[in-house]
Amino acid sequence: MADTKDTNLPRSAKKVMGNGISRRTVVKGLGAASMVPFALSAPNVLAADKTIRFLNAEPSADSVRAMRFAAAQYEKETGIKVQMDSVPGGKAFEKLQTSIQSGRPYDIGTLSFFGDVLLLANEKKIVPLNSIIKKYEWGPKILYPVNGDNFWYPYDYNLCWINYRKDLYAAKNLSEPQNWDQYMGNLASVTGTGEGQLPSGVVHPIGSNGATNYTAFGYMWANGVKLFDDNWNVVLDSPEILPKAAEYVDFMADLTQYMPPSPMQAGWANLVGDFQGGIISHTPGTGRLIDQMNMTMPDKAQQVSSFLFPSKDGKKFAVNHGYDGWVVLDTAMTDEALKFLEWFSDEHLINFLHSSPVHYQPTRLDIYEDPRWLAHPALETFADIIAMQKRVLNDPDVIIRSIDTEGPEPDVRAGKVFRSYALPEMLQDRILNGLSGEDSVKAAAAKIRKVITS
Repeated sequence: MADTKDTNLPRSAKKVMGNGISRRTVVKGLGAASMVPFALSAPNVLAADKTIRFLNAEPSADSVRAMRFAAAQYEKETGIKVQMDSVPGGKAFEKLQTSIQSGRPYDIGTLSFFGDVLLLANEKKIVPLNSIIKKYEWGPKILYPVNGDNFWYPYDYNLCWINYRKDLYAAKNLSEPQNWDQYMGNLASVTGTGEGQLPSGVVHPIGSNGATNYTAFGYMWANGVKLFDDNWNVVLDSPEILPKAAEYVDFMADLTQYMPPSPMQAGWANLVGDFQGGIISHTPGTGRLIDQMNMTMPDKAQQVSSFLFPSKDGKKFAVNHGYDGWVVLDTAMTDEALKFLEWFSDEHLINFLHSSPVHYQPTRLDIYEDPRWLAHPALETFADIIAMQKRVLNDPDVIIRSIDTEGPEPDVRAGKVFRSYALPEMLQDRILNGLSGEDSVKAAAAKIRKVITS
């Protein structure tokens, strides 16, 4: 067991390593295969000039434009240059590690997986943002403080729900489903070969990948399933949870009759492309789909609406949690980076969020009433989806969960489960390998126990 009395470790590291997880295990458990060796132990170098290096992981043209405009404005006002480098979200953590190893780390970086935030906090490579965070009122389940310290600034919820063709619903006189039976009935009504029908109803990836982790388990959370109790005991196969989890995997097996062939091969591209191309009538995802369609096919975009993942009995609903945020690294420019992030938060955050207004659901509650935010026309055009987003924050019957945020507190164990793909394999055991619902769940629970203790 790690020595939690090591005075060189911050409070967050003592907490993480005090759970019996060594530094080596943290690195291994959170994806060592994608990491540069010793990337988190290289020394910083002093900044040669007054330049803040910002790694942006929102590479869409409008988002990059908004960030660069803010950088130019800040340089004009302060004389401090902000260098914006953009990469796809999946490459951000690797890029941050490489910069640290090179001795020229970024000063601000974007991350989309809280396990990576924990790792950087454990290695003392990022600094708390408490003074900025405390200025605002935040929505539920988004800050994830570690031992009282907030190490990141979350800028959007990035929640996953179900997008659907409301024109097809209107043609069939259908309403948004409130339970699994109604959902299956809706899919049956709009799936087929007749006039106004589509070949398939919905796509859900079931392969061992991030698309499955993010889009396939909303029904499971809605049905009351959780992975851990308050003491980090695995409860997926407990007498209380096992029947609910088995119901979920059986439901997913039934749902495949309304899916395109080969769900094992389905991925991110299918979730967007198959829907835009008219191959499917429903797709799990975020508001990014609506924003993209609104730019290229606005008439079709206005025929899209969204609903939450329902439970079997219709008593609860869920969204799969997703999030994006910024961290400030411990560099020679940390103080300047903190000043810029605070300035950006006050002066330009809303302009940035407007670059994808339905997708970037604000994490700060004050933004929802800000006239600058409300001025964007898309918020009126897609008022039904915006209302659904607000419901997520206020309705006690709506559950916000995800694999990597499971457990009583932020911890690398949830991250290890996320990267193990134990839950996608649970679906594969039921749908492809012929196991019963209960046996599939029991196999997943056994793998989770092994993963979190390895």
